[in-house]
Amino acid sequence: MPHGYRAARAQHATSWRARRRKRAAPRAGVPHTGDDREVGSVREFEEQFVAMMVETGLAPMTARVFAALFLSESGSLTAAELVRQLHVSPATISHAITWLEQRGMVAREREARRMRYSVDVDVWYRAWTASARAMAIWADTTRHGAGVFGTDTPTGDRLQTTSQFLELLGHDMAQAAEHWRQALFLRRRH
Repeated sequence: MPHGYRAARAQHATSWRARRRKRAAPRAGVPHTGDDREVGSVREFEEQFVAMMVETGLAPMTARVFAALFLSESGSLTAAELVRQLHVSPATISHAITWLEQRGMVAREREARRMRYSVDVDVWYRAWTASARAMAIWADTTRHGAGVFGTDTPTGDRLQTTSQFLELLGHDMAQAAEHWRQALFLRRRH
């Protein structure tokens, strides 16, 4: 196997790259106030924020990407800035951004030849409405399944009960999102 994969060579190359890495630059989202206590508090909060997201179901890297965006001063970073800040590959950033984008948590915009990702004050509204739409899809699918299996069977009954729950939940979520949109509109007017 003259040009095939060689584990020992790959391990050697990885070790060499790890040794030559430069010291990490200061984090983009952390303010440079000169007060170590404030910077330490900000970093501690960032770690706590990521840990909370991981504990509630986000993949660790997705949580780190979202935290970097959300806690940055502008609420936006380019892919290259995220790669530099988090010390990961562009593919890793792309994977996390795709997941966040599907849930309405980040927006993508082209900036010359680069992509810029951002979060704004409406992030939770968009994420919540995306979840409400997902609940409606689940409700429709499980309602259809209840018809297929028949509601007089255990499976059909389970599907129908699930459909009713998800329909109610989706409706309540949509109402809550609309309530927030109106409250935010009024707050911005004043």
